[in-house]
Amino acid sequence: MKVNITNHPLIEHKITMLRSVETGTKDFRDLASEISMLMCYEFTRDLPLEEIEIETPITKTKAKVIAGKKLAVVPILRAGLGMVDGILSLIPAIKVGHIGLYRDPDTLEPVEYYCKLPSDIGDRDVIVLDPMLATGGSASAAIQFLKNYGVKNIKSCHLIAAPEGICRLNQDHPDVEVYCAAIDEKLNDHGYIVPGLGDAGDRIFGTK
Repeated sequence: MKVNITNHPLIEHKITMLRSVETGTKDFRDLASEISMLMCYEFTRDLPLEEIEIETPITKTKAKVIAGKKLAVVPILRAGLGMVDGILSLIPAIKVGHIGLYRDPDTLEPVEYYCKLPSDIGDRDVIVLDPMLATGGSASAAIQFLKNYGVKNIKSCHLIAAPEGICRLNQDHPDVEVYCAAIDEKLNDHGYIVPGLGDAGDRIFGTK
């Protein structure tokens, strides 16, 4: 499994601000969106191009455009929603599906409660969005769900990842490419990433 750390200076700066306990809900939400937009440049780097002819105000010329690639993003509810707008700002026509999973506080295993996907999801390249790759259980379950729908090409995108989560995805889905802005030290006894940034969903939506 390939793991890509998108450690651009702008991303590193914004991740630091995202981690801070002093960052309020609005700023946290804006930062999560901005980082996702910057990461979008990386996980779309391999999009195929084709050459077309256009006319500029000066002359006719040949230029490249994206070759009709069918894409979709699938945020894992609810925290994954905080990453969607940044990607939509770059790819407005991208389809958006939703998978609802929550982590059982006792077993730390994912429990599915909602799923709504584009009807042609099996024909699309899919990017799964989950800000925190902690145990990896939710991301792994979402990826397996998409594979069951016939999706062949999946990327998994996270703001912060723990080694345990990366190991889980490598075991369950070695064919999936992972993108993250930072890999942290470990998980604590409660399954939170250390040093992390707390509960991403609570910080995005202002809940406790």
